[in-house]
Amino acid sequence: MRTETPQMIRLEDYRPSDHLIDRVDLDIRLAPHDTRVSATLAVRPNPAGVPGAPLVLDGDELTLLGLALDGQALPADAFTASAAGLTLHAPPRRPFTLTVETQIDPTANTKLMGLYRSGGVYCTQCEADGFRRITYFLDRPDVLSVYTTRIEADRAEAPVLLGNGDPGEAGAVPGTGRHFAVWHDPHPKPAYLFALVGGRLDRVSAPFTTMEGRAVTVAVYVEPGKGSRADYALDAVLRSMRWDEAAFGRPYDLAVFNVVAVSDFNMGAMENKGLNIFNDKYVLADPETATDTDYANIEAVIAHEYFHNWSGNRVTCRDWFQLCLKEGLTVFRDQEFSSDMRSRAVHRIGEVRTLRTRQFPEDAGPLAHPVRPRAYAEINNFYTATVYEKGAEIVRMIRTLLGPAAFRAGMDRYFAENDGRAATVEDFLAAFAAESGRDLSAFARWYERPGTPRVSAAGSHDAATGRYTLSLRQSLPGGDGAPLVIPVALGLVGAAGPLEAACERVRDGVFVLEAASDTITFAGVAEPPVPSLFRGFSAPVRLEMDLGDAERLTLLRHDTDPFNRWQAAQSVAMRLILDRAAARAPQAEGAEEAEEAGPAAAAYAAALGAFLDAEALADPAFAALVLGLPGEGDVANEMGRDVDPDAIHRARQTLRRHLGRSLRGRLDPLRAALAPAAGAPFSPDAASAGRRALANAALDLLGIADPEAGIQAAEAQLAAATNMTDRLAALSVLAQIPGPARERALDAFGERYADEPLVLDKWFALQATIPEAGTLDRIARLRRHPAFAMTNPNRVRALIGSFGLGNPTQFARPDGAGFALLAETVEALDRVNPQIAAKLLTTFGSWRMLEPARSSRAGEILSRMQARPGLSRDVADILARTLAGSLTHS
Repeated sequence: MRTETPQMIRLEDYRPSDHLIDRVDLDIRLAPHDTRVSATLAVRPNPAGVPGAPLVLDGDELTLLGLALDGQALPADAFTASAAGLTLHAPPRRPFTLTVETQIDPTANTKLMGLYRSGGVYCTQCEADGFRRITYFLDRPDVLSVYTTRIEADRAEAPVLLGNGDPGEAGAVPGTGRHFAVWHDPHPKPAYLFALVGGRLDRVSAPFTTMEGRAVTVAVYVEPGKGSRADYALDAVLRSMRWDEAAFGRPYDLAVFNVVAVSDFNMGAMENKGLNIFNDKYVLADPETATDTDYANIEAVIAHEYFHNWSGNRVTCRDWFQLCLKEGLTVFRDQEFSSDMRSRAVHRIGEVRTLRTRQFPEDAGPLAHPVRPRAYAEINNFYTATVYEKGAEIVRMIRTLLGPAAFRAGMDRYFAENDGRAATVEDFLAAFAAESGRDLSAFARWYERPGTPRVSAAGSHDAATGRYTLSLRQSLPGGDGAPLVIPVALGLVGAAGPLEAACERVRDGVFVLEAASDTITFAGVAEPPVPSLFRGFSAPVRLEMDLGDAERLTLLRHDTDPFNRWQAAQSVAMRLILDRAAARAPQAEGAEEAEEAGPAAAAYAAALGAFLDAEALADPAFAALVLGLPGEGDVANEMGRDVDPDAIHRARQTLRRHLGRSLRGRLDPLRAALAPAAGAPFSPDAASAGRRALANAALDLLGIADPEAGIQAAEAQLAAATNMTDRLAALSVLAQIPGPARERALDAFGERYADEPLVLDKWFALQATIPEAGTLDRIARLRRHPAFAMTNPNRVRALIGSFGLGNPTQFARPDGAGFALLAETVEALDRVNPQIAAKLLTTFGSWRMLEPARSSRAGEILSRMQARPGLSRDVADILARTLAGSLTHS
């Protein structure tokens, strides 16, 4: 463990590498504790670099065994080597070959970066700085090389050997029980895209023919005995390949495309060229073990990593400051794919919920940063919702501003001009500017400005002239800086439905707000309208407009935009929860609040009832979303300051209870109507998933409205369920109702799935989010469970991550015990896997929003942690930013 002050790396200091590596020939001889790596590098001076500069190669925990230049061993005074790097003091000023031999221990690599073992399978993770843990190298994204990799291993231990690119020679190593396989990738790539896998794996495969006529073998590799659970992932790959051809004109470019699932992985998946390595939770699925959400996530993540083949691999990023260029763009692409595979309206709501839950708080707290950061100390800490989700929203705004045709032309130009290159945000925007003729220099501020903009709106109607005037004003955190370019998709809604109105400044339903404030006028508006603004969430902003509940419910009933219909219901619920949370005094734990719902809550319940009567069975997935309330985290983010999680929890539970009791007469018949026919096979398709979502939303409300009836209904569903979606939904209802029924159900579930790690993750997470004082003791018991291991990121995220992110009343307990639990876990994990420890620590990102007593306790715990020696660079960076940053609620 290193003790060091994080050193800032700044965008303004970028300069090209002094050397380039055109070709890499690797010979990797796998062994559990003594893997030998021989790397022959074809090096040449970079004309754009400093002439005569030393060759400085990156390393991390490496042991150097040998070094030769053009086949001749180098004398000791010609270089300096350590575990952290290798410097050739006076390299030739001509092309040369450098052969580097290193030794590594994959089994001891608990950081899961570089080459490591997962359940006996050798695998790699090289983004962002992992390749330097395999061999000394220019480990930066703007050094692109052609790789040929020979992999050798014991045949009994690793009968499957996979690498990047296309397969070449393979066979036995004479006189041994070992074998080898050679893989060649003809496409130049940065080191972070290198990958290899070796182990005992089952395979499912299918052929694919590209739009250019190339025959491709697509294969998914999984743990032995789990091949049947890979069928959905394989199908998702094939659909992704076909969709990318149709939507973006991007064909695949190798003879094979391989996906490998492993159980120990820091991320969701990795887009290594031709060999995508996945966390197995995003590959394995069958009705018995995977929920509808799991199926949707598998589809999305499979697509995301495949789409990187062009937006990230063929066109990569010049430096890590341009990370949004591959991640934000690819998130946009996978969102479009999922929208086409499922309900576009429902999926868009899900995207925005994720953005508001994860990215808005990040933008409002001490970890806020621009989509393209200007500086970082540890790049692993910038794989954030801002880079990914907000980055995707920026791409979406470009399409909204330019229109689909110009956007597609810009994408085609970007890929064509930057194929085989390491590009920048400027290259990306230049392609769209060239195709559309539009100056995007002002729009580029979205990449540079942290924080979430606010747009305030006010309207007035002149009955005499039939004119409606809408005034818009934008403001940004900090209150200064040039205005952003904000596309505002809009329409007007009347008491009986959409209103036709004329406004020459609105094109295709979009007004572009480019000034700090502006006013537009609609003609031919016969009645006072309700404005429907930011339809489809056309920009990642916070909208402020003084609409009453009646006006918002008019949008729910009559707006043509599904997102704003959902948003209208959410806004009414948010106001009801905020008002109650601000007004209610503290209450003894376990005591049920008097209803006293009031006319506003009654009107809201009545509107939801009318909505369900009219539309529930027509679009169950959308109805389930409308029926759901804002989460406790959403309410806290809306409050911004002096947040009391207990008050929010009580207020939200009271509204849920009121809705459950008000809608009880509809919920039971609805559940019956949505029940599948006896013997009907399970299907993960969107329509079937939507029916299950609404039926389980009804069960959830029943559980809080009438706990006894909820227990009976949930136990019956748990016993009869034929799929994990319904089984977990029933268990979730029982988990929220204290008593012996809950404990019986949890124990039985844990026993039933004792040998299913991915299902146990759901079991861990469910218990970690029970909002009761006893949950900390429950977590302590679960940490001693045989299936829990600090070395497995999925287990840690399921139990400790779910607690920190999904249980605000217990994480932010007034006595500080929840903060202490998470902090202790971070400190212990930092010695094993600093990257996951740092991710857990970001849970404290909103600590300054809490009311003073809680905030003070959190600050004390963070300060004590910062004072301890031996923190990793990852954790030290997050701590410094969390404690130094000030709250800038946006």
